[in-house]
Amino acid sequence: HRALQDLELTKSVDAVEYDIDQGGVSLLRVPDRPGVAAKLFSSIAVQNIDVDLIIQSIHESNTNDIAFTVGKDTLKQAAAVADAILPALGKNSDPSLGEPEVKTQERPIAKVSLVGAGMIGRPRVAAKMFETLAAAGINIVMISTSEVKVSCVVDAEDCEQAVNSLCQAFDVDVADISTNSAASESEEVPSPVRAVALDMKQARLAVRQIPDRPGMAAKIFGLLAQQNISVDTIIQSQRCYSVNGVLTRDLAFTVSQPEGETAYQILTNAALEFGWGEVVLESAISKVSVVGSGMIAHPGVAAQMFEALSASQINILMIATSEIKISCVVEEENGVKALQAIHKAFGLSGSEVVKVPA
Repeated sequence: HRALQDLELTKSVDAVEYDIDQGGVSLLRVPDRPGVAAKLFSSIAVQNIDVDLIIQSIHESNTNDIAFTVGKDTLKQAAAVADAILPALGKNSDPSLGEPEVKTQERPIAKVSLVGAGMIGRPRVAAKMFETLAAAGINIVMISTSEVKVSCVVDAEDCEQAVNSLCQAFDVDVADISTNSAASESEEVPSPVRAVALDMKQARLAVRQIPDRPGMAAKIFGLLAQQNISVDTIIQSQRCYSVNGVLTRDLAFTVSQPEGETAYQILTNAALEFGWGEVVLESAISKVSVVGSGMIAHPGVAAQMFEALSASQINILMIATSEIKISCVVEEENGVKALQAIHKAFGLSGSEVVKVPA
């Protein structure tokens, strides 16, 4: 078993990356309608602020939370932009839901990521990452994933321990990406978006009211990994709710459609034992993504994608990002329309569609 893992071919994780130059901003309880993400991120792009992670999780009633991270030096500016556009997003139809507000992360945060193309089709990788952090007593503030990267936002004071534990668990080296700036790249900046991908074969699951303590994500994804269920996009948002005096969070993720029902049963059956709330399965979704290594040097790519969806009156259900990919989950019926709108926005011809295999 050990010898197998040492073979380059079978190594699922290439490196652990960390970035301590991170500040978090959350917009809480914003109206759930087309155009909200477009307004926010186009205003931020105008200020030339580089956004790293963007996380929009499941929504409650007709409101949504959108969280994003930026470099520490632009945190105040990003929060000011978010505050300035808040009135333009409109009020909530139901006053009992509370008004939209902007919050910045009070404590210093850091981003810790596993990186590796070998993760694809290996359900144990994310589960093992969460288990490793849990064993070290580290709580996860936010999660965002793509096929080749799992990123967790943690308290900055936990960063070193998180990195050491993960390097040991996965037997890899560490890369500090805090100082990587677009300026250090060659002058030749590649085109930001190389392709648009559409995956119509996904189901979304939401697990509500998960106790906010180390080990909960590990339990959830460990249970799924035992049944060999591969999870695609994982999103944990920042908002905590108090339920009977216990702080809880919601978490959402996508799996392939055929595995949606099984995942739903596993997590519903385990809810009582582990203390989380309702599990919700939504099968009629599509995931549309823009892919390209040039995005790092182009702050406006996300805004452009969100604007294209907004102009077509397509509502975004979830957002997850990594440096080279931005994924939006939309209603299934809007999948093809979303793909076409994004193609047009980035001037790509239909030939660059990446149809994701089931």
